[in-house]
Amino acid sequence: MSASQAVVFSILGIALVLFVWNRIRFDLVALLALLAVAVAGIVPADQLFDGFGHPAVVTVAAVLVISQGLVNGGVVDRLARLLGKVGHRPTLQVLMLTSVVALCSGFINNVGALALLMPVAIWMSREAGRSPSLLLMPLAFGSLLGGTMTLIGTPPNIIIASYRETGSFGMFDFAPVGLAITLAGIAFITLAGWRLTPRRGKPDDGGKLFSVGDYVTELRVPDDSSHIGATLHSLLTQADAEKDVVVLALIRDDKRSLAPSTFSVLRGGDLLLVEADTDALQEFLDSTGLELANVEESSSEESDEDESAPEKPHEKSLSEGDVRLMEAVITPESGLIGKTANRLNLREQNGLNIVAVARQGQRLQRRLGDISFQAGDILLVQGEEEALRVTLQGLGCLPLAERGLRFGRERNALLASGLFVAAIAVIVVGWLSPPVALVACAVAMVLSGVLSNQEAYRAIDWPVIVLLAAMIPVGQALETTGGAELIASWMLMLGSGGDAWVVVAIVLMGTMLLSNVVNNAAAAILVAPIALSLSGQLGIAADALLMAVAIGASCAFLTPVGHQSNALVMEPGGYRFGDYWRLGLPLSLLVTLVAVPAILAVWA
Repeated sequence: MSASQAVVFSILGIALVLFVWNRIRFDLVALLALLAVAVAGIVPADQLFDGFGHPAVVTVAAVLVISQGLVNGGVVDRLARLLGKVGHRPTLQVLMLTSVVALCSGFINNVGALALLMPVAIWMSREAGRSPSLLLMPLAFGSLLGGTMTLIGTPPNIIIASYRETGSFGMFDFAPVGLAITLAGIAFITLAGWRLTPRRGKPDDGGKLFSVGDYVTELRVPDDSSHIGATLHSLLTQADAEKDVVVLALIRDDKRSLAPSTFSVLRGGDLLLVEADTDALQEFLDSTGLELANVEESSSEESDEDESAPEKPHEKSLSEGDVRLMEAVITPESGLIGKTANRLNLREQNGLNIVAVARQGQRLQRRLGDISFQAGDILLVQGEEEALRVTLQGLGCLPLAERGLRFGRERNALLASGLFVAAIAVIVVGWLSPPVALVACAVAMVLSGVLSNQEAYRAIDWPVIVLLAAMIPVGQALETTGGAELIASWMLMLGSGGDAWVVVAIVLMGTMLLSNVVNNAAAAILVAPIALSLSGQLGIAADALLMAVAIGASCAFLTPVGHQSNALVMEPGGYRFGDYWRLGLPLSLLVTLVAVPAILAVWA
């Protein structure tokens, strides 16, 4: 082993440890690795940032923009609406959900497809009286399977296409193998796999299994309320809410009276800590005239001038006009994570009022302004209907509940789909390369008004773009120093004397295991050079091994950290880290059994 190889292996080893540790964001880890190979003199300074202009990186960014354009146009929404008509049979629900999400994932970002259908799955679960845990994990795995069917279905496919020495893979070159494992995976999940998912929720609790509809909420008695001087009993009786709304505490002058007597007399400015589901809360507000308390409490450092400032337009919009209550989940990439409502000032800055918070299916019975948000927390939010969807998107949240759930804006569906089909057509016939055609499609969507400039930039997953741009030169360093060839020789000893299928299986399973602990795009970048070296030493077709890398990188079913789709369903489904292998392990074995012969039949 040469000195340069030892340096590259050390850098990659430390990077892998940091990826698995997950305390430093993966894009920052990639940048650290890039800087390390530069300082070590392995990558020349004038080539260090070539990854930011790499066709694979540009293609991924364009695909993310196009995905948002298709969502805005309502193209995928029409498919999602059909799911509401499939009935309550779990087998049929799983079949339709996984099939539709797989179809969508073949052409738009898999996380985007999952985000669109996840509210539908939760709504179907509530209607059927079952826990969403039965549907959400199959839905997430279906999105991963579907991404293997086309060039643009998932970033690893785009990356692997750039490593092909005889020209990039075409748009549907991935289809023979990807379609085979997708159909086999959907069949397994539908017939048996969904039964392996954990049951989260209590069927005998007298309520819905997924208890994100019950919250602890602060309500304020206005100074001009007609209920001032009346008792709690009178308030609840008049609103006919004695069974649906439970008053847990009365807060007056920062003094809390737990389980207050129903004969307590109300005063202006009193805060009531109440427990109610979404619908009951809205009905209670409508009938009593009480207000949602502002959870972003004023800092003691604010001046008297600030306290006497007039009410802002956003604040006014929260208490009158066309407002909406909506449940939303905080995604793993949200900027809300680790912050409290007190620090964010969401009401003043975004016109968004956080009404309540639930975590892991349990209501948080603390003062709302003091709760530090975590990925997967369920928020009950209130805001102006027209701005609420955009605001949630900007904050990294996704709508979950039936109340307020409204799919894409259903405009320009024909235009959005037409532009996308045109881009696919020019790629298939060879008039334009995929990066050029897809960037042209993204620009056309912006110019035609399918999505705005701001929406286009928000649609791009910048941490993934930085990861790709930084890791591509690092992966090339592994190849130029001979490190990939060295690892290939070690793997050759492991599979010595074996047939081609043994080597393909080793590459596929090795990539699959790696993608369960690091980002799948990073896994593809690291293993692709090794696959090419193996191909040269064994005489196996390079396309076969590259396809094995692509499939392995996309099929991370064993852990919630393997893919954003897995992480996104973890909290809403009530899953634990160890739950994923129950369905993920047999599905991974099935993918391997189907993919290896399919790869050899098509590409070897």
